[in-house]
Amino acid sequence: MTYKIAVLPGDGIGPEVVHAAMQVLQRVLAESRIAAQFSSHLLGGAALDATGVPFPSETEAAVTSADAVLLGAVGGPKWDTGPGHLRPEAGLLGLRKALGVYANLRPVKAFPQLIDASPLRSEIASGVDVMIVRELTGGVYFGSRERGELASGERFAYDTMYYAEREIRRVVARAFAAAAMRRGKLTSVDKANVLDSSRLWREVVQSMQGEYPDVTVEHLLVDACAMHLVTRPQSFDVIVTENLFGDILSDEAAVLTGSIGMLPSASLGDGAGLYEPIHGSAPDLAGQGLANPLAAILSCALLLRYSLREETAAQRIESAVKQALAQGARTKDLARAGDSVLTTEQMTEAVLLHL
Repeated sequence: MTYKIAVLPGDGIGPEVVHAAMQVLQRVLAESRIAAQFSSHLLGGAALDATGVPFPSETEAAVTSADAVLLGAVGGPKWDTGPGHLRPEAGLLGLRKALGVYANLRPVKAFPQLIDASPLRSEIASGVDVMIVRELTGGVYFGSRERGELASGERFAYDTMYYAEREIRRVVARAFAAAAMRRGKLTSVDKANVLDSSRLWREVVQSMQGEYPDVTVEHLLVDACAMHLVTRPQSFDVIVTENLFGDILSDEAAVLTGSIGMLPSASLGDGAGLYEPIHGSAPDLAGQGLANPLAAILSCALLLRYSLREETAAQRIESAVKQALAQGARTKDLARAGDSVLTTEQMTEAVLLHL
């Protein structure tokens, strides 16, 4: 079998980190004798410049026929003045919709070699190993919205947080399954003391507990969870929450590792998975060779694990990253006083060396 992998470099540092990740992925595939066919396509600002739309039909056709999709990043100030449907982020939302991905998995793991890069005390950051499962296609990002003007001339705007039970159930099932394969603890995060959508979320989670007798469930309000992530992060195993809360909490948790440049992600549904670093396009770093490629490289490990079911190959990548860090490899975002700073290319070479 030959796997079809669609590659979307995107904007900013996206092309740089995707190029790095592809070097590692292709080396592992070749050495593992796993056949794969790659094709590159436009998304986001790059697509806007070339075609006038952020998610071209050619890209949509390619990703919907692929076995997995590797994405760099989208967005940048260059495209911030256009209407909502002609911004890079609209391309990303369209991509997620086309793929039908509804569960975003973000592993947050503290590497022992990088504990001194975390803003938290070492005894708090050490040993952190959390999987955040974020609902991806519902909630306030996709609810009805409007902007207008009152008769008095005052402007108004509203966004609606909407969830159907089916949308909650399917992502929570993913989270329960992840917890069952890990340490058996699931933390469901909501705002049930205020929001009706959160009350429904909590009710659905409670109704599903009996299906997973080996998983312990706790419920936390989102503000409490935000606090506990920086005071007792070691207590978390799997966190599941809705779209907006997950967006915020996962970026907060990224700091636990010392740099957002270390966090990969997998967006899963019933078809091809979407794999991307969570750090965004970082336009201020683009073209300088300073971007940390490790999140993109680790996203390839998730691609191998979840879409290609090649666990041994996934572990090879993760092991190579750990060894490179253990040997002192540091990009600018990870370096401390006295450390040698590697370029994107040099960090990639350090990972390749340890495969």
